[in-house]
Amino acid sequence: MRACDEVGIDERLRDLESRLHGPTRLRTELIREVRDALDDAAEAYRDGGLPAREAERRAVVDFGSPAELAPAYQAELAAGTLRGLARRALVIAVLLAACGDLTWQGSSWSGGPPPPAGYQVLAGSMHGIWLTVAAVALAALVSGRWAARRGRAGTSVNRLLGWGLTGTLTLGAVAGVALFGWSIALWEAALTWPPMIVGAVLAGAAHFALFRATRFWLVATR
Repeated sequence: MRACDEVGIDERLRDLESRLHGPTRLRTELIREVRDALDDAAEAYRDGGLPAREAERRAVVDFGSPAELAPAYQAELAAGTLRGLARRALVIAVLLAACGDLTWQGSSWSGGPPPPAGYQVLAGSMHGIWLTVAAVALAALVSGRWAARRGRAGTSVNRLLGWGLTGTLTLGAVAGVALFGWSIALWEAALTWPPMIVGAVLAGAAHFALFRATRFWLVATR
């Protein structure tokens, strides 16, 4: 009998968890589901008359080796992190697209001479960028649900949408920082305009949340 067939449920779960990469919460939930399945299988063997240790060993053997199962569970983690990223991105993108202009409306400089053409192009592009982020995020959520219904956690379409979402979020963050910096360079009063300050703080918090969610997805999908 192979030594690897002698391990118990706890040892097998520790081995499996060590092979998985992703947010702690999602990994914990996944391992808890696996434990429940192994406990149920061991209980069925015990009800069939096997001793507790032998029942646990049989359940572990039937479960399969971590090397065989880790790719499928890692795909589940990647799909879960992409859903979390897409939900955050969808909500934040809609809010930024709808409320971005409110940070400067009514300001002392809004009625002055128009800013340079490049600034106007950049400012006008922000709405389109965040609408694109929202569209890609929605597509990722729909694709993920479709794949889950068919028992396919990780698909090439999901990965492609994940990379697309990462790219558009990066573009939105870079363009937003550039626009904010350019605004301050054009109008020093922007630094003391309350809506601009509040908007910058909220946008910074939103980008930080998106950065964390994106990093989790990149770790889980590698």
